[in-house]
Amino acid sequence: MIAKFLGILCSPIARSVTGAGSKIPLMTFDGFGANVLDFFARLKKDNTKAFFDANRGLYETTIRQPMEDLLAEAEAKYGPGKITRPNRDVRFSANKDPYRTTAAMWAGSVGGVYLSLTLEGLEVGGGLYDPTRDQLARARTAIDSQPLAAAKLTDIVADLTGQGFDMAGPSLKTAPRGYDKEHRSIELLRLKHFAALVKLPVDVPRATVFEAWEQVQPLSTWADKYIGPALSLP
Repeated sequence: MIAKFLGILCSPIARSVTGAGSKIPLMTFDGFGANVLDFFARLKKDNTKAFFDANRGLYETTIRQPMEDLLAEAEAKYGPGKITRPNRDVRFSANKDPYRTTAAMWAGSVGGVYLSLTLEGLEVGGGLYDPTRDQLARARTAIDSQPLAAAKLTDIVADLTGQGFDMAGPSLKTAPRGYDKEHRSIELLRLKHFAALVKLPVDVPRATVFEAWEQVQPLSTWADKYIGPALSLP
């Protein structure tokens, strides 16, 4: 899910949700309700503009508004962010459904935090996903030439996987070009992303979301220190 999200980031969004002639004021994120997925379940059965327009108010109050509230809090702590649009780009897709049955947000700089809402529940985490070529090269150089950097990343990955997170993947099946497949840190060198996610029930309290984001902060800190901002396109 995170791959699809980062490939379709929309332009910076407004800080309020506009309904039929009115604006819903920004509020503190208080979690998603247990019935938040009802809209997506119904949309999956009737993925049409007629259905979406008739139920736009439900989408805005149960999905978009909580995402707006969550993003505002995330941006205040982690940096600028975005939310996916509900519309799909169907120009080059065999699937012509006009709307997504998911919603997602991201906030940060080099590394950041992420949350997606799907019919299966929440995916929450962060780090650096889909680094550019220069970022990936710097990460591998650090892992290869700085034992402390490799040791720190090893500990971070072990801590996160021990807490139920999965590293974003897939990794390379073999050693990256120029590195020995018997390298002492080959598992780290094979990483293509430096992000981790955990699956959570959709109705977890807000504290659980922010706790998950704090758990992945060492990964973002590592990326900030040893990788840095992108200097090229992905």
